[in-house]
Amino acid sequence: MTRVDGETAERPTFTHHLECSLTGDTYPADKIHGLSRAGKPLLVRYDLERLRQAVRREDLAERADDFWRYREFLPVRRQENVVSLGETVTPLLRAPRLERRLGGGEILIKDEGRLPTGSFKARGLALAVSMAKELGIRRMAMATAGNAGAALAAYCTRAGIESYVFCPEDAQGPNVGETVLQGAKLYKVNGLINDCAKIVAEGKEAMGWFDASTLKEPYRIEGKKTMGLELAEQLGWTLPDAIFYPTGGGTGLIGMWKVFDELGRIGWLDAKRPRMVAVQSTGCAPIVRAFERGEATAEPWQNARTFASGLRVPAALGDFLILRAIRESQGFAMAIPDEVILEARAEVGKAEGLLLSPEGAATYAAYAQALAEGRVGKGDRVVLFNCGNGLKYPMPDTDLRVDRLKPVDYAKL
Repeated sequence: MTRVDGETAERPTFTHHLECSLTGDTYPADKIHGLSRAGKPLLVRYDLERLRQAVRREDLAERADDFWRYREFLPVRRQENVVSLGETVTPLLRAPRLERRLGGGEILIKDEGRLPTGSFKARGLALAVSMAKELGIRRMAMATAGNAGAALAAYCTRAGIESYVFCPEDAQGPNVGETVLQGAKLYKVNGLINDCAKIVAEGKEAMGWFDASTLKEPYRIEGKKTMGLELAEQLGWTLPDAIFYPTGGGTGLIGMWKVFDELGRIGWLDAKRPRMVAVQSTGCAPIVRAFERGEATAEPWQNARTFASGLRVPAALGDFLILRAIRESQGFAMAIPDEVILEARAEVGKAEGLLLSPEGAATYAAYAQALAEGRVGKGDRVVLFNCGNGLKYPMPDTDLRVDRLKPVDYAKL
């Protein structure tokens, strides 16, 4: 086994089987699967003892700075099927001015906007498309609020796979053009993301596509769990006190909680786990409502409305997995009004020079509120996930003007 050249090195993988996330029923690896027979997401399970013997934490330091450095923890068996667009390790940025302003502990922002296609969706789709290539899938489709569709288009085109994307009709901005320019057939639907998902599901037989919508295939979770692997390695194989995560479909929250368990089982982490905090908008907060009611699943949210499109998911297929992770970690769920999210985005930009996505700004607003309410401690180290590049979202203009034909009154600038 070689220990160098992150993307190009052949390394063993240790996928053992797939498992229904609800019933525990097992399914063979290396075959095409969607949902389990119970209609729930499938989880990839590994031979962790063999994995532990094959790789050490120290080996990672010799590898390239991309998330394929964690190949042993991922399901792609053959290097020729890895579909890559240069998935860099994303930075963990401290926010010292905000720390002083709030009077809390260390604030670290994991900036996922540095990834290909400008969002953390690149992680999940890189793995989903790589596995589609490995399994011989030639056409993929999905429902999306925007960023996932752009990532599907890019990775499918890279892999030579045809892609179809369905998004709500009010979707706008760079994600729409990006999806089209990167080769997908994009259709707008007069409804929400779950209406789009219904069209994809009902079209499988007629179109012969594989449904790659959130959690309807097993491998996006595996891509998203690399956020947890990176985070642990960046923090010296310790974990923060709390993670604030913008939660629509919740794949990343589920994936991180999964990999923390895997890392613990092979002895790379101690018993400490972060409190997982799901952050939603008050205009679409099914997970928050279910958490506060003590329910194991979430009822669909009616009339979902929020400008943070990634949070506008009225019904998450993995709702029970999100709620399970929150409770097992002794975490909680919070809903933030859109106007507060807007204020938070401006505050972080002006204090730290970081342009967050609306969903990422929601995590800062949630942390500030949680700190004020005593739900997190003043000495707690927290990680906030910024899930996308802020340049992809609408931004304010300025009313300030200078007339070059008149003398400039510099004292008034």
